[in-house]
Amino acid sequence: MGFVQWASLQLFSLLLLSFSTAFSLPENVTEDLQWGAYRPGLYFGLRPRSPQSLLTGLIWFGTQNYQSLAKARHACDQGDGLDSYTWTIFDPRHGGVQVLEDSPNNVEITTELLKVAGGQHGGSWAARVKGKPLDPALPSRISTIFYVGLEGLGGLDLITDEDENGIEGPIEFSGATPDLDEFTIRIVDDPDNRAVTTGPHSEVFADRLGKSHFVGLRVGSGQVWTAKEFVMQSLLQRAGPIAEQYRQAERAPDPSFVLQLPDETVTASNLFAVQKFFDGEFEFDIYFESASALQKLDFDTIDHGITALVSSFNDRFEAHFPIPESFAVFDREGLRSFSKVITSNLLGGIGYFHGTSIVDKGFAYEWDQEDEDSYDDEDETLEEGARLTEPRALLTATPSRSFFPRGFYWDEGFHLLHIGEWDNDLSLEILKDWINLIDENGWVAREQILGEEARSRVPPEFQIQVPTFANPPTLTMAVTAFIDRLKAHNDGPSAADLGMDYAMGSAQIPLMDSPQAGNTYLSYYKGLDFLRSIYVPLKRHYDWFRSTQRGQIKQYGRKARSRTEAYRWRGRSETHVLTSGMDDYPRGPPHAGELHLDLISWMGFFTRTMRGIAEFIEEVEDAESFKEIEMAIIDNIDDLHWHEDAQMYCDLAINTDDESEHVCHKGYLSLFPFMLSLLPPDSTHLGAIFDLLCDPDHLWSPYGIRSLSASHPEFGKGENYWKGPVWIQMNYMVLSSLFKTYAVAEGPYQERAKEIYAELRKNVVENVYKEYQRTGYVWEQYDALTGEGRRSHPFTGWTSLVTLIISEKY
Repeated sequence: MGFVQWASLQLFSLLLLSFSTAFSLPENVTEDLQWGAYRPGLYFGLRPRSPQSLLTGLIWFGTQNYQSLAKARHACDQGDGLDSYTWTIFDPRHGGVQVLEDSPNNVEITTELLKVAGGQHGGSWAARVKGKPLDPALPSRISTIFYVGLEGLGGLDLITDEDENGIEGPIEFSGATPDLDEFTIRIVDDPDNRAVTTGPHSEVFADRLGKSHFVGLRVGSGQVWTAKEFVMQSLLQRAGPIAEQYRQAERAPDPSFVLQLPDETVTASNLFAVQKFFDGEFEFDIYFESASALQKLDFDTIDHGITALVSSFNDRFEAHFPIPESFAVFDREGLRSFSKVITSNLLGGIGYFHGTSIVDKGFAYEWDQEDEDSYDDEDETLEEGARLTEPRALLTATPSRSFFPRGFYWDEGFHLLHIGEWDNDLSLEILKDWINLIDENGWVAREQILGEEARSRVPPEFQIQVPTFANPPTLTMAVTAFIDRLKAHNDGPSAADLGMDYAMGSAQIPLMDSPQAGNTYLSYYKGLDFLRSIYVPLKRHYDWFRSTQRGQIKQYGRKARSRTEAYRWRGRSETHVLTSGMDDYPRGPPHAGELHLDLISWMGFFTRTMRGIAEFIEEVEDAESFKEIEMAIIDNIDDLHWHEDAQMYCDLAINTDDESEHVCHKGYLSLFPFMLSLLPPDSTHLGAIFDLLCDPDHLWSPYGIRSLSASHPEFGKGENYWKGPVWIQMNYMVLSSLFKTYAVAEGPYQERAKEIYAELRKNVVENVYKEYQRTGYVWEQYDALTGEGRRSHPFTGWTSLVTLIISEKY
């Protein structure tokens, strides 16, 4: 038997219990999702999906000089100047491998995580942290600090004998919490590790060199997330007086002799930190063992388990996201590795958040103040000023670990398209958490800034959420994608029976029939139950959109077949419509009478999705009502928003004469009815849309479709967020509509749709891959003229949709 086969069997034995448990009790599909890298804003932070429980994190800094301490790494930060940090593989159920390249400290750190199922409390896990010099010709001296802290009920104790000069050998903690029950944590060095033990004044520090150092602290409720500040303060309090003794010395002690934790604990400590020092290559392991799992973890567990995990991940990735042979690629293996990385980073960016948020129910811009209040409780409508809500919990993907490590409604629907293709049940776990956030009125905050840790990464002016402000309802995209998978997995009802026979194409590949973690809800009746469980709150959310975002038709003499279907984003300012997701995209002046094309298009898609769910779960009357609304919306998109002279779809504004007029800005906005497949394949407007799309003087570029016409007077001006740059999720929507609808349905534009699709797909993939090779990152957006990555990085939220584009999973 070959080594890989043997290692695969080892991993299988480690995971067997969780698989057998999950499939003997199919309603419990989340046990192997209890632990994870659910602190995505940290370079390496683990926690369980429990509101108050155990938190862990990794800190490191260079000891080549004293100044490096001020640049200790902990939270992901673009300012740290890391060359790259990326999960090369990651599966939320099993673990992964992350590589962090830190050239300022001349170290490449690899973190390996292996989740080991067993017991009744979420299983155990093992982590390996190892490092090596990026440049072997230069010194690489690193100090790492691994901490573990406990929030809420329970206890945590250091059971290894303490020593005021540090500890040699393994360090062990024991603890217990209501959710994790009893557990132990061990930290074990590799025997080949070495530290600096010689140098000026080494004889003074000899008793403390080459050892692990520690501290145990008592921190207040809700403060464990600030562990770095407490730990570093403890280090500095000890180091300061020692350093002062050598201020006048000709040669100072090596920083690793001085910058040490104090080797002391206080009574009832709930935060412990263990510090190590390394000179050159290093490696140490961390074992979290759940007492109920009855399994001892060791070096071989990680060594063999990670090897098997990598092999298993690669096989599964190839099955889920193959590169079609028809896709002409110069570097097929390189592109495949890149696709794995961006998928892994999306999955490794999933976080668990819990806490209060800040809501102001009384705020409104002057052009929104005429709206009838959407709340039934009259006292509630009079409440003004920002207030904290009750704590809520959320499992969610995040757009960017460095810049946006929290949940965003606008982004999450796109995230779930990708996650759902990898692990259906995980995507539904996340979707369910988002739907649980829908309040009694039907509102969901567009940014989920839950708790002080999340708020610490958000400027104060963006922390407050307002219950009349919406965001594009992209969660409906995730629901539609789930029903696609459910259909592909079952030989049950036809597409027509499911009510989802619109604009779907025939590109779905049936999933494996064998039982597999992540596929429980692809069983027809389990899937049906899930849809029934989300239908009522999702319908409440839909009704909230229709009541709070409704626009005016008859007040300005507008002519349309429906007198009700028109929509306007609330919450816009003079210069921005943040609620639309396209913040600074040009619009008309703010007015209670303006109408927004993108919002009515989203409502058309939302209505179509609700119709499909209603037909699926046999809510016949609702389905008929949704069908009528859908047709009314599609009619009104043409009646209200098509500008015949400009040959494009536009917003509507109110001019100085108090009359309605079209406001036309060529860009993403103009494409919405097409991007959401609301136009029939024989629409007479498609030709003009394709002309605009393909014109290099306007939207077409070698790097993807621009957000605003290159000929627009505001192109590239101001903050230049949505005034030209290429956004990958919008290009994905264009490609999806072409692939699933206009390139497959017979009509006058079918051949042209095929040509546009092929060239655009090639342009988007090649540019994002090229920029990743050049910079080590994927980016939030790409320059409209050069294709260079811009703004936040790594941005493996919706930019990771490139994996779906490569494998044609729309």
